[in-house]
Amino acid sequence: MRFRTVTSIAVVLLLTCVSQVPAQDPGEPLRPADPIQQLRLTPDQRQRIRAILAQNKDERQTTNRRLREARLALDQSLDADPVDESLVEQRLNDLAAAQAAQLRLRIQTELKIRRELRPGQLQTLRRLRLRANSRGIAR
Repeated sequence: MRFRTVTSIAVVLLLTCVSQVPAQDPGEPLRPADPIQQLRLTPDQRQRIRAILAQNKDERQTTNRRLREARLALDQSLDADPVDESLVEQRLNDLAAAQAAQLRLRIQTELKIRRELRPGQLQTLRRLRLRANSRGIAR
């Protein structure tokens, strides 16, 4: 789960940075440390991906805020004296729901972005994920 989260966040962040990466000269060799260049996104793809990320910016911020608040509420219920186990359970359920909402939004965004990628770019993305997994990032 953690690998998937880290990788997906990295993909979204990398794709967010697309506007800051100049188009690659086709004669220039790929730098293995730069996933954006390895994907070889066209300017049109970069524009569409930026639009996808902009479309759900407010929802992403709301979902992230909800998750932070749910974590804080759970921590506060655990620190209460005496601990109300039913309240802890409710806060745990709230946290799980917030995590599920965040995951759902991230996956929906990734699916939209994947639709913008060509088959070769999808292969490159899979290869980058496998490489990240082999480096020991736990799933």
